[in-house]
Amino acid sequence: MEYYLLPNFGDPVDVLFQMGWGDLGVFGQPAKETPNLDRMAAEGMLFPNFYAANPLCSPSRAALLTGRLPVRNGFYTTNAHARNAYTPQEIVGGISQDEILLPEMLRKVGYVSKIVGKWHLGHRSQYLPLEHGFDEWFGSPNCHFGPYNDSDRPNIPVYKDSQMVGRYYEEFEINVKTGESNLTQIYLEESLLFLRAHAKAQQPFFLYWAVDATHAPVYASKSFLGRSQRGRYGDAVMELDHSVGVILDELRTLGLAEDTLVFFTSDNGAALVSAPTQEDRIIDGLDLSPVLLNSSLIDRPIFYYRGNELMAVRLGLYKAHYWTWSNSWEEFHKGVNFCPGEEVDGVTTHDQKEHTMQPLIFHLGRDPGEKFPISVLSEEYRTALQNISPVVERHKKNLVVAVPQLNMCDLAVMNWTPAGCEKLGKCLKGPKSQPWKCDWPH
Repeated sequence: MEYYLLPNFGDPVDVLFQMGWGDLGVFGQPAKETPNLDRMAAEGMLFPNFYAANPLCSPSRAALLTGRLPVRNGFYTTNAHARNAYTPQEIVGGISQDEILLPEMLRKVGYVSKIVGKWHLGHRSQYLPLEHGFDEWFGSPNCHFGPYNDSDRPNIPVYKDSQMVGRYYEEFEINVKTGESNLTQIYLEESLLFLRAHAKAQQPFFLYWAVDATHAPVYASKSFLGRSQRGRYGDAVMELDHSVGVILDELRTLGLAEDTLVFFTSDNGAALVSAPTQEDRIIDGLDLSPVLLNSSLIDRPIFYYRGNELMAVRLGLYKAHYWTWSNSWEEFHKGVNFCPGEEVDGVTTHDQKEHTMQPLIFHLGRDPGEKFPISVLSEEYRTALQNISPVVERHKKNLVVAVPQLNMCDLAVMNWTPAGCEKLGKCLKGPKSQPWKCDWPH
């Protein structure tokens, strides 16, 4: 989960990893266990077409913070055709020094920025948050997978700014069996301390709250375990909803509620908000101030990539698929099903199917589930294709593809010796470097 705050043109942007749109009461969840987020939607603005740049956490977060598609910012792979990739701790790469992140732009206009929670844009020292515009950090470079032993794979470190202060499952406990962990409360307290300090200093700030409690292995604090009708995952969602409520109440207490923009979005899709743009690069994100301040609608093409392959394009209410593939038959037979109960013949395919000569086109107003392709013989299809095709041609013509950062893996680069491990006696001996091309199954 992630959260930003910028007073005076501010914004806590809340990005909740692996949380579905159907988990919130405002979208019809019958349990009604998210009163704070539901209230936030009722009192604010709801964006039902607010797209993430990728369905995986690392590339979508890279897009969130750069305002650029993963194929432009380097957070993709070319190891196989049309594969999604992320940053496990054996990944060699990370966010490029050539990319300009949102906190770097905000620093130029006087903002102080903090990330609380998961970073996931590379765990090696040159890729960490304080090297890319953030002034403060409390959290981890990777997801909370584990526990691991010290010989095959280290547990993920937790950082305070540039120094490790412990590891998950060790100093920062997560009980995989019971699901109990106090991490969300720790992250909440870190955010509150930051808000109070910079409210007192009357200094503009940007808070990026990136809690990942809903990512497997799911956890919640003791006071929330067992409360939800929806099991442990529901417990985690309830605690995150509660935390959002606490942060919103704190903004009111500090007198900042009227000067702060608060965003909540899910894995991860947010856009740049009134930040200075860069002349030397294409920005895919948008300045949302016309929408936020004038209720003006913004309509522009949405490009869906998998690796460096353009899979689909949305223009208005029409979406054209140039390739279809959910996942491989091998993964599917292992029990990995991305579309349970929602399979569509010829669309949710387990073989990669190319449709570049005659794309599948859907009308998302009539068919939001993309179950009924428009007939290629219809006038509607021809008109939609005539509108979409030149948009795709212009996009490809202007596309400058970055060097892929998610191709190489190496056990030697894992979190064996994070900065600060010497003081804690937590340094571990890693293996010799033997890099290989990462295997991305889907």
